Amino acid sequence: MLQKREKVMHLRTFQGRTVRIVREHYLRPSVPCNSPLCPQPTRCRNDGKLLSSDVTHYVIPDWKVVQDYLEILEFPELKGIIFMQTACQAVQHQRGRRQYNKLRNLLKDARYDCILFANEFQQYCYLPRERGESMEKWQTRSIYNAAVWYYRHCQDRMPVVMVTEDEEAIQQYGSETEGVFVISFKNYLDNFWPDLKAAHELCDSILQARRERELESQENNGKEYPEHLPLEVLEAGIKSGRYIQGILNVNKHRAQIEAFVRLQGASSKDSDLISDILVHGMKARNRSIHGDMVVVELLPKNEWKGRTAALCENENDDKTPGESPSEPMPTGRVVGILQKNWRDYVVTFPSKEEVQSQGKNAQKILVTPWDYRIPKIRISTQQAEALQDFRVVVRIDSWESTSVYPNGHFVRVLGRIRDLEGEIATILVENSISVAPFSEAQMCEMPVNTPENPWKVNPKEEQERIDLRKTHLVFSIDPKGCEDVDDALSVRTLINGSLELGVHIADVTHFVPANSYTDIEARTRATTYYLADRRYDMLPSILSADLCSLLGGVDRYAVSVLWELDKNSFEIKKVWYGRTIIQSAYKLYYEAAQDLLDGNFCVIDEIPEFKEMDEKSRQAKQDELVWAIGKLTDIARHVRAKRDSCGALELEGVEVRVQLDDKKNIHDLIPKQPLEVHETVAECMILANHWVAKKIWENFPHQALLRQHPPPHQEFFSELRECAKAKGFSMDTRSNKTLADSLDHANDPKDPLVNRILRSMATQAMSNALYFSTGSYAEDEFRHYGLALDKYTHFTSPIRRYADVVVHRLLMAAISKDNKTEIKENLFSSKDLEELCRHINNRNRAAQHAQKQSTELFQCMYFKDKDLEIEERCIADGVIYSIRTNGVLVFIPRFGIKGAAYLKNKDGLVISCYQDGCSEWKPGSLQRFQNKITSTTAGGESITFSLFDHVTVRISVQASRCHADTIRLEIISNKPYKISETELSQQNSLLMKNELVKEVTRSVEEAQLAQEEAKVKIIQEEYQEYCQTKGTSLYTLLEEIRDLALLDLSSSYAM
Repeated sequence: MLQKREKVMHLRTFQGRTVRIVREHYLRPSVPCNSPLCPQPTRCRNDGKLLSSDVTHYVIPDWKVVQDYLEILEFPELKGIIFMQTACQAVQHQRGRRQYNKLRNLLKDARYDCILFANEFQQYCYLPRERGESMEKWQTRSIYNAAVWYYRHCQDRMPVVMVTEDEEAIQQYGSETEGVFVISFKNYLDNFWPDLKAAHELCDSILQARRERELESQENNGKEYPEHLPLEVLEAGIKSGRYIQGILNVNKHRAQIEAFVRLQGASSKDSDLISDILVHGMKARNRSIHGDMVVVELLPKNEWKGRTAALCENENDDKTPGESPSEPMPTGRVVGILQKNWRDYVVTFPSKEEVQSQGKNAQKILVTPWDYRIPKIRISTQQAEALQDFRVVVRIDSWESTSVYPNGHFVRVLGRIRDLEGEIATILVENSISVAPFSEAQMCEMPVNTPENPWKVNPKEEQERIDLRKTHLVFSIDPKGCEDVDDALSVRTLINGSLELGVHIADVTHFVPANSYTDIEARTRATTYYLADRRYDMLPSILSADLCSLLGGVDRYAVSVLWELDKNSFEIKKVWYGRTIIQSAYKLYYEAAQDLLDGNFCVIDEIPEFKEMDEKSRQAKQDELVWAIGKLTDIARHVRAKRDSCGALELEGVEVRVQLDDKKNIHDLIPKQPLEVHETVAECMILANHWVAKKIWENFPHQALLRQHPPPHQEFFSELRECAKAKGFSMDTRSNKTLADSLDHANDPKDPLVNRILRSMATQAMSNALYFSTGSYAEDEFRHYGLALDKYTHFTSPIRRYADVVVHRLLMAAISKDNKTEIKENLFSSKDLEELCRHINNRNRAAQHAQKQSTELFQCMYFKDKDLEIEERCIADGVIYSIRTNGVLVFIPRFGIKGAAYLKNKDGLVISCYQDGCSEWKPGSLQRFQNKITSTTAGGESITFSLFDHVTVRISVQASRCHADTIRLEIISNKPYKISETELSQQNSLLMKNELVKEVTRSVEEAQLAQEEAKVKIIQEEYQEYCQTKGTSLYTLLEEIRDLALLDLSSSYAM
């Protein structure tokens, strides 16, 4: 029987009036307690995660402990933790969405022995707030009352320890109830976990940081920054239009002085738009940090500033010689922060000399974040000297108006500076990527497939699925060495003469039921993370590399889309969706499929499935496969032509594969060579995604997951139009159709790189494609600009994308709806789906950033420690694609690298080039024009660099102790690089056959390799144990690494 109570809240309006709101609050006699000691588990409905039965006590943290010590409560050693609803709501309202989501994920994760107890809905736990009682006292009293009820509910069989920072509560409740202990969190660790050293160190660090903050607030009355305005003032100002809210985005190249507030709802690349607001200098930023949601006030127009058009390496180069700002733009100052975006930050401690120079109290250390956009953080520690050679994780606790820098505390050590594993760990932490091993609970959900107990098709599934094993020639085409084969293709002639095209996708949802432990983990990860030398799977390897991978010669469950096509026009007559059983006949790699398409049949010997055949069967099977690949290509050309007529864009991304040898040394950086078979497979996948999008939207118009790609803002095309004009081409960017036609006509017969660069610049101008719930947008906003499709989704890669898993469940529900059968799938509401889409979009951005950063790490390893004068690989041909006031941006086709080349150095000297191709720095000046820049020395010598000029560039590495190393480009000649005939023939061979260059360079020093050999072996064993994937065979999976330019990843473009 429910009991109704009234919950009274006092809210303040925008006008400042206080409004009394009364809400109904229903209490239940029983809510899930999730304890194995529950005397009435059926009544409590304990059907979810249960606490462990082998603990000696339950621990219930107070609201303040949850807020301040959550990172310690995350330690897996701490078991039997009960988070009260009251404490969780306090985190939600006082610490923001990021920490609240962290707490929610902790509660969902099967690896952690903790549960949520809804004490405010339990009839005997709920306590109304008394008149005059502070919120904090009521929260503590409610949690204690719930702790007592929980102890009684478990029939006094399990002691309960409530941990709190409230000394009065310890005195009042400490000995009030036998079996319920109330102690401080520090005492709890000291008495119950004396040997958990890491937890004690972290606790001491948090306590020290708190003491420092309290001391500082007492001592320092001088204000470094203005106080933030109260929330009600900010909200009223936003509503009236006086203030503007948006996300703060710091320019990583000018982090000390230049940041932009990107308005909510605008593209992530709005930094050049008039609608964006420049925040100039740290004072105007007013303690806000990159990623915070801030409120800004516009300054008067006479105080507006422009962003600088000069090249800048990092935040130390705030004053570049000869810089000239662009047109003034709206400029403002931060007056408040609506939501902090604080996270874990990787930092480096100062060197011994720097510590000594920091002043009187060496225990307070200024550490430098790895991310240029984050200010230095002050922490209290006595380990500064011991940690100066390591990458370390810290968290920000506060940033008071009296402090120049934010205050934080030490969390943990990641690894040594410049050690490969330490640098990879840095990239993962900086992108908030968790790669913890799959839990025992998740692995227990997995099917078995061993030589002793091989997996077989279930007879029940044979009855419910369409069996294509004997009727269809199914095969896959993927990168060489690919393990997670999501998709396979088929094409055949039907009895009526029509063609049938089939796209067959791994049926992941058969093995991963909704809301299972594996599903929750996959949802949290949202994607498989591909780095330059490894990957972290979204699903356990038994699924991703085995039972869900459509490998050759084995039975697999699939979800198929089959189209009946006219044999001549290839127009679609009808389409069928459903679950199938397939057996892929061939597992082809792209180059082999292209050779077969081109009539080069020698490659047949490299296809394993053909090796066991006799000559007669071999010829017949070969003819059958060649016909199928050819017919698929014909269909793909037709589908592509149809999209082209609607304005589909063919865009250019810089795609590079990192090739390593057996000892994990870098062989080469290989730009990916496009093959027609790439486009054939892509078109079939796009077709399937498009038709599935239409299907799920028709059945679930308000809760379908689709993918939108909004049209870019015209301002983003200005540089593209200027560059095209320099070559005599005109770019019509009014629509995707006119842009596609303009790009098709922008071909320079003397230099094919011109079209590649223009397409790359068009790619940079694009906004990012995003997942969304159809219930949150109007239908005219569904369109995918780049693909020229009215509706689009992702269906074809459920092994590595959680969005596809959701789409598979929607498709199965749509089929059930069509068949008028029961819908078994658990579908998200529009609101929940929109929240999930935000999470997936966030994780996709993190995956792209991590992929880019790891590849840049390996690029730097490739060029590091080379003799720049004699090493041929360090000299390359480059093409100028953008002009700045003090230099140019250069694209190096050989390695797929983009970067800045300065024409004026830090000493104010300008470059001078001679007829023999040499160059040197001399006193002089630069003069920039629209499409060119001229360097004139004091002696009157001048040299002009124009857009699309070929120059000779020296590639080196700029090392950094605190940040990531970066590629440095230096123009050494204004003439194209003349390569030897041998090298030219090697490059031509690379272009024609996509073979790897045989040269080898070591990526890490031999001494370090020798020291790390044992550690690497252990790490590999751990990866195997943790069901992650790592190994040389995976390097060739990285066919899809995009946008390795030394630019911000916000300019990347993903369909």
